[in-house]
Amino acid sequence: EDDGEQHTTELSLPAKPSIAVLPFVNLSPSPEQDCFADGMTEDIITGLSRSPWLFVISRSSSFTYRGVAVDVRKVCRELGVRYILEGSVRRAGTGVRVTAQLTDGSETAHVFAETYDGDLGEIFSFQDEITRKVVASISTQILATMDSPPHRLQRPDVRTWELVMHGQKLL
Repeated sequence: EDDGEQHTTELSLPAKPSIAVLPFVNLSPSPEQDCFADGMTEDIITGLSRSPWLFVISRSSSFTYRGVAVDVRKVCRELGVRYILEGSVRRAGTGVRVTAQLTDGSETAHVFAETYDGDLGEIFSFQDEITRKVVASISTQILATMDSPPHRLQRPDVRTWELVMHGQKLL
């Protein structure tokens, strides 16, 4: 029986840092920008999925939240993730602004927020640039806020870890 509730199952957190990228919202009056917003979301999911130390929720699971106002804690429980990335796309003429916010669902606190401006004349170059920047920033922020670093990065010398974190932040 369907009780109208689309997401009811709660999952436990995996052993490694976990994230879901929710569909970016088109804030432009033009519905044509939905395609750009979806492309941004998909590219970021793909970029994050390349990291062997991250557990990334699939596009098909994330896109079930398209067009739905979400409670971050609830979504984290339903998808079994600690972090949620949300974003938006706005267009004015040939210019576009993309925003991204990373939220730690265990505290419902923003960990990262950034705005990116560009021109749609070179849409794929702009999309690739934003994807690279968001993936690098998010990976760094997740590493910096983790309770314990991934096993493969643990070293007896704490200074080594501090230098790695500093280097990733500079990236």
